[in-house]
Amino acid sequence: MELHPRPSPKGKRVSLFVTCIVDMIYPQTGMATVDILEKLGLQVDFPMGQTCCGQMGFNAGYRAEAKAVATQFLKAFKDAEVIVSPSGSCTSMVRHFYPQLFEDDPVWKAEMERIVGITWELTEFLVDGLGVTDIGTTLPNPTRVSMHDACHGLRMSGLKDQPRTLLRNVKNLEFVELTGADQCCGFGGLFAIKMPDISGAMLNDKVQNINAAEADMIVTCDASCLTQMNGGLQRQQSPKRVVHIAEVLAGKV
Repeated sequence: MELHPRPSPKGKRVSLFVTCIVDMIYPQTGMATVDILEKLGLQVDFPMGQTCCGQMGFNAGYRAEAKAVATQFLKAFKDAEVIVSPSGSCTSMVRHFYPQLFEDDPVWKAEMERIVGITWELTEFLVDGLGVTDIGTTLPNPTRVSMHDACHGLRMSGLKDQPRTLLRNVKNLEFVELTGADQCCGFGGLFAIKMPDISGAMLNDKVQNINAAEADMIVTCDASCLTQMNGGLQRQQSPKRVVHIAEVLAGKV
């Protein structure tokens, strides 16, 4: 559901919101995102004041602390024309939950609404925002790829067709659907910590589906899901691995 309308992002400078986990653990995903955007002729900047979107504190019920972090986000991106992030989860936090944090704030409400209206997840930015469905990528070897739909991206931002459209237009890539593609991997941020047994059971189901898939590689739009699933696959000594879609679209796999 769209809480605020978004103007067309075409012809505007892109500010990259790289997210905490990409910055700290998967910098190659952030660099792949920049490669994709620059390949399309876009000007990309990286606001150095960015930290976190505040999602973890928000989900844990620490609304005041989450708002403090979200306020820093608004300050960091005060000059942004368009914000793009390789994360459906963090994008959903900004677009759907910042209005809750700032709805009664006379100082920051207007800027929050502006930021909400210019924030995009990477694949929706490319397909829905720019109308780009083929970025001209060719993988070095023929590869069969399946897709895991991350919960926040799928259920809150409608990210389903956009990544599949982009993948199907990558040369040397054969797309095959994953059984249970829309089933949660069991991560859910604090959910995996507070309910480890349930989280582990959900992960086990996902790993079984990945191992049974006729695919060389599993792709997802969220690094948190990637971390959860790769941990499960590694513990089972499976040769299968999950990669972020930005790395596939950039031809970095």
